Amino acid sequence: MDTMRRWELDAVGHEHLHLRDVPVPTPGAGEILVRVDAVALNYRDKMVVESGRGLPLRFPFTPGSDLAGVVVARGAGATRFAIGDRVLSTPTPDWIDGLRPGTARTPAYRTLGGFYPGVLAEYVAMPETWFVRVPASLEKWQASTLPVAGLTAWSALVENAGVRAGDTVLIHSTGGVALFGLQIARAHGAEVILCGRPENEARARKLGATHFVDTGRSDWMETVYRLTDDRGADIVLEVIGGAHLGRSVELAAVGGRVCQIGALDGFEFSAPAMPLMLKNVTIHGIGTGSRSALERLVRAVDRAGIEPIVDRRFPLCDLAEAFHHLDRGPVGKVVIDVAR
Repeated sequence: MDTMRRWELDAVGHEHLHLRDVPVPTPGAGEILVRVDAVALNYRDKMVVESGRGLPLRFPFTPGSDLAGVVVARGAGATRFAIGDRVLSTPTPDWIDGLRPGTARTPAYRTLGGFYPGVLAEYVAMPETWFVRVPASLEKWQASTLPVAGLTAWSALVENAGVRAGDTVLIHSTGGVALFGLQIARAHGAEVILCGRPENEARARKLGATHFVDTGRSDWMETVYRLTDDRGADIVLEVIGGAHLGRSVELAAVGGRVCQIGALDGFEFSAPAMPLMLKNVTIHGIGTGSRSALERLVRAVDRAGIEPIVDRRFPLCDLAEAFHHLDRGPVGKVVIDVAR
């Protein structure tokens, strides 16, 4: 095949996003050519298309960061994978292990589908160091959800907050990161209080939620206090951001950890000072994770039987409708079946 389909953004805005026929790339030295089978969407992808998020996009720009696919060719010197290996992209490819790159003045934000071109295409040619192997237990459309949503939840709970048996984990939302957090916390022996809309309660309990709290009720915070006998949550996954961070601080236990992940309610966060100080609460800022952390998650998925929750799948040509569905607040992830 000489040509392939690829989504390209010519300028910021959905009206400038086009599906085009372009040449299949040739892998350079140290690169692999991957046939893309599935791409999981993140809310960040939608924001990049709509606003650019202040990133140095070079047009035409391809969005998307989370792929699962198969290695079909290797460039000179590429030995990390064999032809036919199933692989996942790493969303922050320069972050191999340890602390994230960057400085106090300039934190690193070089992500796929942000700083680097993305993966909403039938083939991509990228450095082999930007990939890890797919879990043996998952289909590729399931595995595509791991690089951002799964890795973010894993980095928050395991790599940073150190979840352990007996902990109480409070999770706001029933989105992709939240449902990964639910399964990861339960796999480590923690109980989980999941907050969301009442129509999602049955599914949340089926996935292992110990308690479900309807956030549409005015007394939902009192319900959390009651469920924990006023002790609060050992770990809170804060996926909303804005002023909602303050509620997470109030609901955290003495010595609790709040993992700040999302910014759905805005990028300016606020929290009351007294409970933050008097309870010795730690706030962890979470921005996905390293390649090594993703490899640890892959092993955990196979050993613990973690199964990604996919709300709906769309063909490559229906990207606009997939973004609309993302806006509607799906339960779990939205996936593009590239080969469909």
